[in-house]
Amino acid sequence: MHVGAELDSRVRLVVTGRTVKTLEWTGDALNLIDQTKLPHEEVIVTCRTYQEVAAAIKQMRVRGAPAIGVCGAFGLALAARQSKASNATALLEELNQAAKVLLATRPTAVNLEWGVRRLLRAAERAAGRPSDIAALLLAEAEAMAEEDEAANRRLGAYGASLVPNEATILTHCNAGSLATVAYGTALGVVRAAWEQGKRIQVLADETRPFLQGARLTAWELAREGIPVTIITDNMAGHFLSRGRVDLVIVGADRIAANGDVANKIGTYSVAVLAKENSVPFYVAAPWSTVDISIRSGEDIPIEERNPEEVLCFAGQRVAPLGVSALHPAFDVTPNRYVSAIITERGILRSPYAVSLAAASRSEPTAEFGERAHARTD
Repeated sequence: MHVGAELDSRVRLVVTGRTVKTLEWTGDALNLIDQTKLPHEEVIVTCRTYQEVAAAIKQMRVRGAPAIGVCGAFGLALAARQSKASNATALLEELNQAAKVLLATRPTAVNLEWGVRRLLRAAERAAGRPSDIAALLLAEAEAMAEEDEAANRRLGAYGASLVPNEATILTHCNAGSLATVAYGTALGVVRAAWEQGKRIQVLADETRPFLQGARLTAWELAREGIPVTIITDNMAGHFLSRGRVDLVIVGADRIAANGDVANKIGTYSVAVLAKENSVPFYVAAPWSTVDISIRSGEDIPIEERNPEEVLCFAGQRVAPLGVSALHPAFDVTPNRYVSAIITERGILRSPYAVSLAAASRSEPTAEFGERAHARTD
């Protein structure tokens, strides 16, 4: 994998306004912001093969369910461009092998499977020379990137209606531009509220062990001038109990058909604390994160990462030698703790088995979510 040098006049982050784009197709490669280097270095990772895309996902150089979904799509497009297959049948065999490599990187986020499967289906339907199919797959991946940003902006606008003026918002992990192609999910709601002129502030859980809140959420918000304060994960209950938080907004890696939500480890704890203290707990995610095929959170696979990521901090071991650690990367929040699910198809309410099923049959509309709420409450 080629890793670019620290940004200078030759390599710059892609910025829309002040909002960073996490990935960009350059014409012959996929450029990604290396999120393991933030906030101290702004480095670009250049991926020219699907293997390099898979490595970037596995190593969390790129992370966030929507972002890795689109990255997976570009990975498969790169596999088609790499191929030396002489016909469509041979190309499809190679693409299926590449898909297995990409899908094995991170199992919890359904968006990765969604992105890869969407391109596989496009390849299966296509006819013509392998080079024509490769061009079609690249166009499809680029369309998915555009769709992701549009979906995030739409769900952000819906979610902003739930944010009071002068609210303090608690968030966990990073569900911002860096977790998507651009704009963000949970932070998309924050951005939309801020753009509407609401005077808000954010408490960002630091989010052990990768510190996505301290490193990434704080970096995003600070560069846009949105007030943000970092707290350790175990401070959330204190601030919730003291009335210092008006609402919680988090992202999601997979939402089951019944509304159970898999998200970064520690989300479940925040949800329980929010309910105990009568604070609304909202989940913001694009429709690609919803998995209607999964009955409940019990069926969601949970990624187990290297224990060394818990035992070490900033490359330095902090636990005694000989001591082990457990490292589930995600947990599941039961639907009873979720006040609403914010998607580009609207704001969905309990009972989620009904509202999610109805939304799955609907196109996005400005009023859909509230109509669903009225029907299902």
